[in-house]
Amino acid sequence: MPIQPDEVAQSVYEAYNAGASLAHMHARDINGIQTNDPEVFKDINQRVRDKCSIIIQNSIAPALGPNPNSADDGLAVLDALPEMASLDMGISVISAHGKDIIIEWTRNFLRKAARMMDERNIKPELEIFNDSQLDDAIMLINEGVLKPPFSFSFVMGMNRVNQGAVAYSPQRIANYVAMLPSNTRFSTLGIGPNQLPAALTSVLMGGNARVGFEDNIYYSKGVLATSNAQLVERLVRCIRDLGLEVASPAEARLMLGIPALNDR
Repeated sequence: MPIQPDEVAQSVYEAYNAGASLAHMHARDINGIQTNDPEVFKDINQRVRDKCSIIIQNSIAPALGPNPNSADDGLAVLDALPEMASLDMGISVISAHGKDIIIEWTRNFLRKAARMMDERNIKPELEIFNDSQLDDAIMLINEGVLKPPFSFSFVMGMNRVNQGAVAYSPQRIANYVAMLPSNTRFSTLGIGPNQLPAALTSVLMGGNARVGFEDNIYYSKGVLATSNAQLVERLVRCIRDLGLEVASPAEARLMLGIPALNDR
Protein backbone atom coordinates (compact mmCIF):
# COMPACT_ATOMS: atom_id res chain seq x y z
CA MET A 1 0.00 0.00 0.00
CA PRO A 2 1.33 3.50 -0.78
CA ILE A 3 1.84 5.20 2.59
CA GLN A 4 4.78 7.61 2.53
CA PRO A 5 4.69 10.80 0.39
CA ASP A 6 6.93 9.45 -2.37
CA GLU A 7 4.87 6.25 -2.56
CA VAL A 8 1.59 8.15 -2.68
CA ALA A 9 2.88 10.49 -5.38
CA GLN A 10 4.09 7.58 -7.50
CA SER A 11 0.77 5.78 -7.10
CA VAL A 12 -1.10 8.94 -8.12
CA TYR A 13 1.16 9.37 -11.14
CA GLU A 14 0.47 5.80 -12.24
CA ALA A 15 -3.28 6.36 -11.82
CA TYR A 16 -2.99 9.59 -13.83
CA ASN A 17 -1.26 7.72 -16.65
CA ALA A 18 -4.06 5.15 -16.49
CA GLY A 19 -6.67 7.88 -17.03
CA ALA A 20 -7.49 9.37 -13.62
CA SER A 21 -8.22 13.10 -13.65
CA LEU A 22 -8.51 13.63 -9.87
CA ALA A 23 -6.73 12.12 -6.87
CA HIS A 24 -8.32 11.95 -3.40
CA MET A 25 -5.58 11.60 -0.78
CA HIS A 26 -5.11 10.98 2.94
CA ALA A 27 -1.75 11.04 4.74
CA ARG A 28 0.32 9.08 7.24
CA ASP A 29 3.35 10.11 9.29
CA ILE A 30 6.81 8.58 9.11
CA ASN A 31 5.61 5.71 11.33
CA GLY A 32 2.64 4.95 9.09
CA ILE A 33 0.08 6.45 11.49
CA GLN A 34 -2.77 8.52 10.03
CA THR A 35 -2.15 12.26 10.31
CA ASN A 36 -3.74 15.63 9.60
CA ASP A 37 -0.38 17.43 9.61
CA PRO A 38 -0.59 20.02 6.80
CA GLU A 39 3.17 19.79 6.27
CA VAL A 40 2.84 16.13 5.32
CA PHE A 41 -0.01 16.98 2.95
CA LYS A 42 2.04 19.81 1.44
CA ASP A 43 4.86 17.35 0.81
CA ILE A 44 2.51 14.87 -0.87
CA ASN A 45 0.79 17.57 -2.93
CA GLN A 46 4.07 19.03 -4.20
CA ARG A 47 5.41 15.61 -5.14
CA VAL A 48 2.22 14.90 -7.06
CA ARG A 49 2.30 18.26 -8.83
CA ASP A 50 5.93 17.76 -9.80
CA LYS A 51 4.85 14.60 -11.63
CA CYS A 52 1.57 15.53 -13.31
CA SER A 53 -1.38 17.91 -13.71
CA ILE A 54 -3.99 15.76 -11.92
CA ILE A 55 -6.54 17.56 -9.71
CA ILE A 56 -5.33 17.38 -6.10
CA GLN A 57 -8.02 16.66 -3.51
CA ASN A 58 -7.12 16.24 0.17
CA SER A 59 -9.27 14.58 2.81
CA ILE A 60 -10.08 16.59 5.94
CA ALA A 61 -11.35 13.50 7.76
CA PRO A 62 -9.78 13.34 11.23
CA ALA A 63 -6.90 10.92 11.57
CA LEU A 64 -8.34 7.76 13.16
CA GLY A 65 -5.20 6.18 14.55
CA PRO A 66 -4.75 4.78 18.08
CA ASN A 67 -5.64 8.23 19.47
CA PRO A 68 -8.31 9.54 17.09
CA ASN A 69 -8.34 13.24 16.20
CA SER A 70 -11.45 15.40 16.34
CA ALA A 71 -13.36 16.78 13.36
CA ASP A 72 -11.78 20.19 13.98
CA ASP A 73 -8.29 18.67 13.82
CA GLY A 74 -9.02 17.71 10.21
CA LEU A 75 -9.37 21.37 9.25
CA ALA A 76 -5.60 21.82 9.60
CA VAL A 77 -5.26 20.02 6.26
CA LEU A 78 -6.75 23.06 4.51
CA ASP A 79 -3.47 24.89 5.14
CA ALA A 80 -1.94 22.59 2.52
CA LEU A 81 -4.10 24.49 -0.04
CA PRO A 82 -5.29 21.63 -2.27
CA GLU A 83 -7.51 22.40 -5.24
CA MET A 84 -10.32 20.41 -3.61
CA ALA A 85 -11.09 18.97 -0.18
CA SER A 86 -13.67 16.46 0.97
CA LEU A 87 -16.52 17.69 3.14
CA ASP A 88 -18.45 14.84 4.77
CA MET A 89 -21.97 16.13 5.19
CA GLY A 90 -22.98 14.75 8.59
CA ILE A 91 -22.10 12.98 11.83
CA SER A 92 -20.50 9.54 11.47
CA VAL A 93 -20.09 6.70 13.97
CA ILE A 94 -17.13 4.59 12.87
CA SER A 95 -16.38 1.13 14.29
CA ALA A 96 -12.58 0.96 14.63
CA HIS A 97 -10.01 -0.40 17.07
CA GLY A 98 -12.72 -2.24 18.95
CA LYS A 99 -14.75 0.86 19.78
CA ASP A 100 -17.13 3.41 18.31
CA ILE A 101 -15.58 6.68 17.14
CA ILE A 102 -17.99 9.58 16.74
CA ILE A 103 -16.90 12.15 14.16
CA GLU A 104 -18.76 15.37 14.94
CA TRP A 105 -19.39 16.72 11.46
CA THR A 106 -22.23 18.86 12.78
CA ARG A 107 -24.04 21.54 10.82
CA ASN A 108 -22.02 24.26 12.51
CA PHE A 109 -18.80 22.41 11.68
CA LEU A 110 -19.90 22.13 8.04
CA ARG A 111 -20.61 25.85 7.86
CA LYS A 112 -17.21 26.65 9.34
CA ALA A 113 -15.37 24.22 7.07
CA ALA A 114 -17.18 25.49 3.95
CA ARG A 115 -16.27 29.09 4.77
CA MET A 116 -12.63 28.15 5.37
CA MET A 117 -12.52 26.40 2.00
CA ASP A 118 -14.10 29.40 0.30
CA GLU A 119 -11.50 31.73 1.84
CA ARG A 120 -8.72 29.50 0.50
CA ASN A 121 -10.30 29.01 -2.95
CA ILE A 122 -10.68 25.27 -2.30
CA LYS A 123 -13.58 23.47 -3.99
CA PRO A 124 -15.54 21.27 -1.53
CA GLU A 125 -16.36 17.70 -2.49
CA LEU A 126 -19.70 17.09 -0.74
CA GLU A 127 -19.58 13.49 0.46
CA ILE A 128 -23.05 12.05 1.03
CA PHE A 129 -23.32 8.96 3.25
CA ASN A 130 -27.11 8.93 3.74
CA ASP A 131 -30.34 10.66 2.73
CA SER A 132 -30.38 13.29 5.47
CA GLN A 133 -26.87 14.44 4.50
CA LEU A 134 -28.13 15.27 1.03
CA ASP A 135 -30.87 17.35 2.66
CA ASP A 136 -28.25 19.15 4.77
CA ALA A 137 -26.09 19.85 1.73
CA ILE A 138 -29.06 21.39 -0.07
CA MET A 139 -29.83 23.44 3.05
CA LEU A 140 -26.29 24.88 3.08
CA ILE A 141 -26.56 25.59 -0.64
CA ASN A 142 -29.78 27.52 -0.02
CA GLU A 143 -28.01 29.43 2.77
CA GLY A 144 -25.32 30.48 0.29
CA VAL A 145 -22.57 28.80 2.32
CA LEU A 146 -21.76 26.52 -0.61
CA LYS A 147 -21.23 28.04 -4.04
CA PRO A 148 -21.84 26.62 -7.53
CA PRO A 149 -20.90 24.62 -9.40
CA PHE A 150 -21.43 21.91 -6.78
CA SER A 151 -19.61 18.60 -6.62
CA PHE A 152 -21.36 15.71 -4.84
CA SER A 153 -19.92 12.30 -4.03
CA PHE A 154 -22.28 9.48 -3.05
CA VAL A 155 -20.66 6.99 -0.66
CA MET A 156 -22.24 3.54 -0.95
CA GLY A 157 -21.66 0.32 1.00
CA MET A 158 -19.86 1.66 4.09
CA ASN A 159 -22.81 0.75 6.32
CA ARG A 160 -21.06 -2.22 7.96
CA VAL A 161 -18.47 0.03 9.65
CA ASN A 162 -20.26 3.41 9.66
CA GLN A 163 -23.58 3.71 11.45
CA GLY A 164 -24.37 6.81 9.41
CA ALA A 165 -23.85 5.16 6.00
CA VAL A 166 -26.14 3.35 3.54
CA ALA A 167 -25.85 0.20 1.45
CA TYR A 168 -25.29 0.41 -2.30
CA SER A 169 -28.25 0.21 -4.63
CA PRO A 170 -28.84 1.64 -8.12
CA GLN A 171 -32.25 2.91 -7.01
CA ARG A 172 -30.72 4.93 -4.20
CA ILE A 173 -28.28 6.61 -6.60
CA ALA A 174 -31.18 7.38 -8.95
CA ASN A 175 -33.13 8.92 -6.06
CA TYR A 176 -30.17 11.08 -5.09
CA VAL A 177 -29.61 12.25 -8.65
CA ALA A 178 -33.27 13.27 -8.91
CA MET A 179 -32.85 15.51 -5.84
CA LEU A 180 -29.67 17.30 -6.90
CA PRO A 181 -29.79 21.08 -7.44
CA SER A 182 -28.92 22.58 -10.80
CA ASN A 183 -25.31 23.32 -11.73
CA THR A 184 -24.14 20.09 -10.08
CA ARG A 185 -21.71 17.31 -10.91
CA PHE A 186 -21.93 14.02 -9.03
CA SER A 187 -19.78 10.98 -8.52
CA THR A 188 -20.24 7.66 -6.73
CA LEU A 189 -17.86 5.43 -4.82
CA GLY A 190 -18.60 1.89 -3.70
CA ILE A 191 -16.92 0.17 -0.77
CA GLY A 192 -15.45 -3.33 -1.22
CA PRO A 193 -17.30 -5.48 -3.77
CA ASN A 194 -19.61 -2.54 -4.51
CA GLN A 195 -16.81 -0.53 -6.12
CA LEU A 196 -17.19 -1.44 -9.79
CA PRO A 197 -21.00 -1.79 -9.81
CA ALA A 198 -21.42 1.59 -8.09
CA ALA A 199 -18.92 3.27 -10.42
CA LEU A 200 -20.61 1.94 -13.56
CA THR A 201 -24.10 2.78 -12.27
CA SER A 202 -22.92 6.34 -11.66
CA VAL A 203 -21.48 6.61 -15.18
CA LEU A 204 -24.65 5.20 -16.75
CA MET A 205 -26.67 7.82 -14.88
CA GLY A 206 -24.54 10.63 -16.28
CA GLY A 207 -22.15 10.97 -13.36
CA ASN A 208 -18.51 10.42 -12.53
CA ALA A 209 -16.84 7.66 -10.53
CA ARG A 210 -14.11 6.95 -8.01
CA VAL A 211 -12.08 3.77 -7.60
CA GLY A 212 -8.98 3.00 -5.56
CA PHE A 213 -7.43 1.38 -2.51
CA GLU A 214 -9.20 3.57 0.05
CA ASP A 215 -12.49 1.92 -0.90
CA ASN A 216 -11.44 -1.55 -2.08
CA ILE A 217 -8.19 -3.52 -2.29
CA TYR A 218 -9.50 -6.37 -4.46
CA TYR A 219 -9.59 -6.60 -8.26
CA SER A 220 -12.08 -9.46 -8.10
CA LYS A 221 -13.33 -11.87 -5.45
CA GLY A 222 -10.29 -13.20 -3.59
CA VAL A 223 -7.81 -11.49 -5.94
CA LEU A 224 -5.92 -8.51 -4.55
CA ALA A 225 -5.46 -5.52 -6.86
CA THR A 226 -1.86 -4.74 -7.72
CA SER A 227 -2.26 -0.95 -7.67
CA ASN A 228 -4.66 1.97 -7.78
CA ALA A 229 -3.77 2.26 -11.47
CA GLN A 230 -5.03 -1.26 -12.18
CA LEU A 231 -8.46 -0.32 -10.79
CA VAL A 232 -8.45 2.91 -12.82
CA GLU A 233 -7.45 1.08 -16.01
CA ARG A 234 -10.42 -1.29 -15.71
CA LEU A 235 -12.93 1.52 -15.19
CA VAL A 236 -11.48 3.51 -18.10
CA ARG A 237 -11.78 0.45 -20.30
CA CYS A 238 -15.42 -0.04 -19.28
CA ILE A 239 -16.23 3.63 -19.91
CA ARG A 240 -14.71 3.50 -23.38
CA ASP A 241 -16.55 0.25 -24.14
CA LEU A 242 -19.75 2.23 -23.42
CA GLY A 243 -18.77 4.70 -26.14
CA LEU A 244 -17.84 7.42 -23.64
CA GLU A 245 -14.54 9.13 -22.88
CA VAL A 246 -12.68 10.05 -19.71
CA ALA A 247 -12.09 13.72 -18.93
CA SER A 248 -8.54 15.04 -18.80
CA PRO A 249 -7.58 16.99 -15.67
CA ALA A 250 -8.00 20.26 -17.62
CA GLU A 251 -11.47 19.22 -18.80
CA ALA A 252 -12.41 18.09 -15.29
CA ARG A 253 -11.40 21.47 -13.88
CA LEU A 254 -13.78 23.16 -16.32
CA MET A 255 -16.54 20.73 -15.34
CA LEU A 256 -16.01 21.35 -11.63
CA GLY A 257 -15.44 25.11 -11.79
CA ILE A 258 -11.84 24.86 -10.60
CA PRO A 259 -9.33 27.41 -11.90
CA ALA A 260 -6.84 26.18 -14.48
CA LEU A 261 -3.39 25.44 -13.06
CA ASN A 262 -1.91 28.56 -14.65
CA ASP A 263 -4.59 30.73 -13.01
CA ARG A 264 -4.02 29.59 -9.41
